[in-house]
Amino acid sequence: MATIDKAITIEEQMELEVRDRSKDMELEVEVDVTEEDSDFDNFEQLEDGNIAFGMPTPPLEETDFYENLADALDKGDLASIKNDLMSSIDSDKESRSDWEKTYREGLEYLGMKYEERSQPFEGASGVMHPLLAESVTQFQAQAYNELLPSQGPVKTQVIGMTTPETEQQASRVQEFMNYQLMQVMREYDSETDQMLFYLPLSGSAFRKVYYDQNLGRAVSKFIPSEDLIVPYGATDLHSATRITHVINMSMNEIRKLQQIGFYRDVDLDYGNVTPNEMDEIQEEIDSIQGVEPGYDNNDMCQVYESHVELDIEGFEDMNAEGEETGIKLPYIVTIANGKVLSIRRNYKEDDQLKQRINYFVHYKFLPGLGFYGFGLTHMIGGLSKASTSILRQLIDAGTLSNLPAGFKARGIRIRNDDQPLQPGEFRDMDAPGGSLRDAFVPLPFKEPSQTLLSLLGILVDSGRRFASIADMQIGDANQNAPVGTTVALLERGTRVMSAIHKRLHASQRIEFEILSKVFAEYLPPAYPYNTANGNQTIKAVDFDERVDVLPISDPNTFSMAQRVMMAQELLRTVQSNPEIHGPNGIHEAYRRMYAAMGVQNIEQLLPPPPQPQPMDPASENAGLITGLPQQAFMGQDHDAHINSHMSLYNTITAQSNPPVLSLIQAHVYQHVSFR
Repeated sequence: MATIDKAITIEEQMELEVRDRSKDMELEVEVDVTEEDSDFDNFEQLEDGNIAFGMPTPPLEETDFYENLADALDKGDLASIKNDLMSSIDSDKESRSDWEKTYREGLEYLGMKYEERSQPFEGASGVMHPLLAESVTQFQAQAYNELLPSQGPVKTQVIGMTTPETEQQASRVQEFMNYQLMQVMREYDSETDQMLFYLPLSGSAFRKVYYDQNLGRAVSKFIPSEDLIVPYGATDLHSATRITHVINMSMNEIRKLQQIGFYRDVDLDYGNVTPNEMDEIQEEIDSIQGVEPGYDNNDMCQVYESHVELDIEGFEDMNAEGEETGIKLPYIVTIANGKVLSIRRNYKEDDQLKQRINYFVHYKFLPGLGFYGFGLTHMIGGLSKASTSILRQLIDAGTLSNLPAGFKARGIRIRNDDQPLQPGEFRDMDAPGGSLRDAFVPLPFKEPSQTLLSLLGILVDSGRRFASIADMQIGDANQNAPVGTTVALLERGTRVMSAIHKRLHASQRIEFEILSKVFAEYLPPAYPYNTANGNQTIKAVDFDERVDVLPISDPNTFSMAQRVMMAQELLRTVQSNPEIHGPNGIHEAYRRMYAAMGVQNIEQLLPPPPQPQPMDPASENAGLITGLPQQAFMGQDHDAHINSHMSLYNTITAQSNPPVLSLIQAHVYQHVSFR
């Protein structure tokens, strides 16, 4: 770093003051350097007594690859990075304001909180129609059972040629990952449950898969869509040049990470922490839950963890000739309370292409028109709003019709006229001359409109059809219709839900791939663990390219009813032509039926078919004459078997039955082959 102009000016002033002093006299100068003033970050007293400011820092190339680069950069560079990055994050948040507004307005009609209303009259109905809540709950319950079954969500598949070694490796990986997800990572179940409730509301939900330094294990954390910010032009996570995760972290948690060296040990001014910014979405969610920030909310701090591409001075990208290329490299920059806590490289040390390491997975309900997906609040929020309005009108019309109001003549006096009449009560009143009926003029309130009631039914049916609630489709089906027809009707009525399930399946596969890479990187060479099957050991090398990790859910079926229907059709087809499905066709069809129904321990209910055993020639002939195929085995007396079977072949009984002749010929050829 060259000497700056401001330093030269001060240097000249100091030279005038020390010109007449001895050169060997030590000059003591007190300089007040603030963090925001990078010009005075480094200074040095020269031999001639002068002071040079802005001296170069030690070579930055000597830092470790995995080191926190914020410790090596000067405060001016850190301030520049922080200001530019926070300005970009604010711009990213502003670009999605319309999406947030639609999401927030849709949350109002979720119907979780009764609204007290005084318009158009005191005590007017504040009920919400449960259309949106019903659709969200139906989807969440269905998707939760499919994506997270009780036996674990992971299955494995061998890539390439299958060998006993690769099969054992795949079995170890599957058992270990299911053990981690269901037993060790205890937050995975509850956060998946919560994510699947958020997803149909906002249209997007995220998971962050990484190794947690505090917990000492892998985690897969649910991130609400409002807490992940991307630039306006991003279409997916891979093309986003900047991904910012807003983390609400306690000051004590930050201090822990500072103590272990993960964050830079800087003073965050704990007595003057900027409280969390409550955006409109969070305020609406808090209102639905009926909660509000407590007195200790100032102990929480918003941490911005930005996965961004930067060109940092001293850490530039170099080509083979050692020249700067000007290409920005991926980093993870963490900012809290206006201070940069860490800057770490976000690519592997041996990666020549320096590709960004991805930690996030995007779950979408509907693809939408940009980065964020569309949820039910966007798609049927209008129907829910209209249904709520009509329902309130019907209830208010019934209320006004049952408790009419109107005008009365001024001379009429009624005792306790501020209290409503009770059933069976006759109240005294003073009336002037004339008819009592003429003294009252009730307002013309009508009964609840049948037209509005019919319109409400149309709106609700439209919303339910869009949400594709599978239970309604099956219940409306003709019970006497063929199974194939029922499956076709079910598929046609649930195409939207089927497409959503395929998107969830694809996202969960990406999540498991990232998780397997975390295990491969952080597991020791051999890791022992205990399961219900006994003591097990997983190897870090098991997570290689020979085994593919997949979700156990089927992307083609998303409900038990659909699987049972298809299994019934399969069983029916096999039973109609058992001879062409092999000797174990019926057994396999029944096994798939029980599996589709979720029956446990199928082997106890449906034992495997007995394996053929070697028999004597007479027993084989007895089976052949009845039309049962027989099996030859190595080590038998093949000549004796052939002679016995040829004797049967020449009998009148066999000659008069061509199928039996074919079985005898095929069996004789087996013995000839073994001989």
